[in-house]
Amino acid sequence: MAMNRHILDIDPAVETDRIVKWLRENMRGLHKTGAVLGISGGIDSSVCLALCVKAFGPERVVPLILPEKDSEPASEDLARMLAAHYGLTPIKEVITPALDGFDCYGRRDEAIARVFPEFDARKGYLAKIVLPPGLLDNGTLNVYSLTIITPDGVEKTARLGPAEFAQIVAASNFKQRTRTAMLYYHAELRNHAVVGTPNKNEHDQGFFVKFGDGGVDLKPIVHLYKTQVYQLAAHLDV
Repeated sequence: MAMNRHILDIDPAVETDRIVKWLRENMRGLHKTGAVLGISGGIDSSVCLALCVKAFGPERVVPLILPEKDSEPASEDLARMLAAHYGLTPIKEVITPALDGFDCYGRRDEAIARVFPEFDARKGYLAKIVLPPGLLDNGTLNVYSLTIITPDGVEKTARLGPAEFAQIVAASNFKQRTRTAMLYYHAELRNHAVVGTPNKNEHDQGFFVKFGDGGVDLKPIVHLYKTQVYQLAAHLDV
């Protein structure tokens, strides 16, 4: 097959009809009456919400907003705009108390403080895991670093050891698993199915959390690359 810039082009109208039919058939097979899904305002959850509304009607679709204390406020704003576009009122469940119960933030910050002892999230420090830029072009090693931002805006970066990396990831994954537990609570209240939002890029690279955002009943866009999800979004007016 010849490679060209259009190789990932799809017919979005045909694909929409195919996914809608698939959703309806699988919902009947699960003996469920509707869909519950988390929305963030991002393109994947937006497209999935649009597909569910088209498949089941807005009266059988329940969108949830699931923020925690590290969430960007803009994400909730976008999610509410999306829900309103389809005549839906989302349910908001703040998962911070559950994460505090797991000591999610404390376990994460403990690992960060082993790299940067001065780190204290309560004082306004921020942290992120980063990879070196230009991995494909520069021949650099794929080694994670940890960057912190001090309360006065100074950035510091240091090599992240495997034990600290594992602890930060393991603690952070409480977030997705807690969100999934909340989605299933609302789904079981209504005899609905939980609809997941991963695309093909995320699924094929394993970029999801086991028993978290990967632990759902239906994944309507898991066969589509991100660029194809954008094509579907344009067709659905998302």
